Amino acid sequence: MSPKLAPTRPYQPLLLRLLHSGTALALFAALFTAYWTYDTYDGRWGKIPLPNYRPIESLHGTFGLWTLLIFPAFVIYAFHRGQRRLWQPDSFRKLTQGNKPIWWYTLNRGGNTLAILALAFALFSGKMMDETWLPRGILNAGWYYAHLISWLVMVGAIALHLLLNAKVGGTPLLLSMFTPQCRDQDSPRHWPAHLSQQWAGVQRGDWLRWFQPMTTMLALEIMILVSMVLAWVLPLLK
Repeated sequence: MSPKLAPTRPYQPLLLRLLHSGTALALFAALFTAYWTYDTYDGRWGKIPLPNYRPIESLHGTFGLWTLLIFPAFVIYAFHRGQRRLWQPDSFRKLTQGNKPIWWYTLNRGGNTLAILALAFALFSGKMMDETWLPRGILNAGWYYAHLISWLVMVGAIALHLLLNAKVGGTPLLLSMFTPQCRDQDSPRHWPAHLSQQWAGVQRGDWLRWFQPMTTMLALEIMILVSMVLAWVLPLLK
């Protein structure tokens, strides 16, 4: 029998729930319309009888854009206030401990990190595409293949993310992302004061310490955020 790995009533910070839910809703809409777009314009590797809706490519792009707008804020939160939920410096060592709770927790952190990387790849490859390619019948462009692969990876990463969260926390952990409960210290009325403190720190030059020391996870965060900036800039240079 598997050990119980999580408390009965976990609590997720309100800001995490908002960013996670916003990203997830936009992402699931983008995933569905991504397949519908493939089904309408391509279908070389199999298809299902969805309606032949030609504007679906534009609708998919809209949901992808919403995801792209929310994702950077989610990345910053995840790599800072939510860093304990991501891959840790000692994670490889913990994976040698066999079928123990810490082994499953470590796998879960790896799954969370993989989902963020997969989404970054999907968003970047999507922005590198030209929205006129599929309507014009251009189905062999490199970035189109990269985007197809990215969404397959994304589906697998989401499935792994959900399965591992269900393993370590069960239904209470999954439902904790949707609870309306909010602790007093987590209330939005405190957010203006927190922002003021953060801005005061930036003015004092505290941001110079953000890159000290330069860890692997910090480098990964910078790489993802830079890729999101390039996703906006590079299409303008075409």
